[in-house]
Amino acid sequence: MTTEGADIRGDVLESILSHVPLIHILPASHVSKSWNHAVFSSLRYFNRPKPWLFLHCQNSRPPYASSSSVAYDPRSSHWLRIHNKNPSLQYALAIRSSSNSSLLYMLSPSKFSFSFDPFHLRWHHVDPPLVWRTDPVVAMVGRHVIVAGGACDFEDDPLSVEIYDLDSRRWDACDAMPAILKDSAASAWLSAAASSKSLYIMEQVSGVTYSFDPTSRIWSGPLDLRHDENIFFSVIGIFGDNLVLVGLLGNSENVKDVKVWEVKGKSFEILEEIAIMPKELVEKLKGEDASLNSIKISSTGDFLYIYNPREPEELVMCEIGGEGIFRWGSLKNPAVSDRSRVAEKMVLTCADVGLGDLGKAAESGKVRFSICE
Repeated sequence: MTTEGADIRGDVLESILSHVPLIHILPASHVSKSWNHAVFSSLRYFNRPKPWLFLHCQNSRPPYASSSSVAYDPRSSHWLRIHNKNPSLQYALAIRSSSNSSLLYMLSPSKFSFSFDPFHLRWHHVDPPLVWRTDPVVAMVGRHVIVAGGACDFEDDPLSVEIYDLDSRRWDACDAMPAILKDSAASAWLSAAASSKSLYIMEQVSGVTYSFDPTSRIWSGPLDLRHDENIFFSVIGIFGDNLVLVGLLGNSENVKDVKVWEVKGKSFEILEEIAIMPKELVEKLKGEDASLNSIKISSTGDFLYIYNPREPEELVMCEIGGEGIFRWGSLKNPAVSDRSRVAEKMVLTCADVGLGDLGKAAESGKVRFSICE
């Protein structure tokens, strides 16, 4: 910041700051009291912070030694590389994510490690669940981490559910998942979404859906979210404050549409179509493959990211604006290359990121940021 630049004031300064990436606004807020005021005024009235998308890449085979991350800031439309200078955790296990939050976790027979702050500066290391699991659904609802299903073949109950309470720091077993899910009680077959009060799980092929309240420990359902018989594959997420369904229509060899529905009603009996993906983005989602068998999503706030796990080079973004206006776009995935597709796996998280979060990251000395070229 130059001395001459410090003379810029008022709306002019706030307008200029609205075009500056968030990582560069942080030092600007420390120039002076007037600049600090201008920074926060610009963020409030000119260009608000928007949730970031994080891509975490890791060697796909043991010992899973390296992990790298990039993040997309939709406020500035920039990809950022996150350099971990002093990792708080050695990635000795496969890293996994929960699709509708910032939760990352690793699970072994001896330890359960998880982190939910945006930049994963702090990891919690606790005893593992009593039931050994290889592919469970893991989600965070309030102050509870829920681990459901995914049990090993030698375990008695593949539907078992355990909850870790962050306040009491203990595990509790509770009612198992509904019996109808016995043949699909693993994250490979289920889509999960977590609100502030409930966990929702849905069979991706059939659309059968249940909800779970970690406070009452009660499962509710089944719900049938497939109101359109043309849907052959679907996933759920939290978009804004509401449960949404994202469905592929047609068949895997001929995907006619990708649609987004908002799930409404006390018993989720109403499905309201709120957005349809433009045809050119459906083609980008397919990639080089003519077929599209499945999709994955990551969402938070008013942003929804959709990608094809078999062709992850392109990410499709959907943002809801005022008065129900949807903005669609596509992003080139900077974490994917011919080499990384073979050597690395990728998981996604979404998180709200503000100046306070960036300040904590900078003060920790553990990470630094650079804009991807």
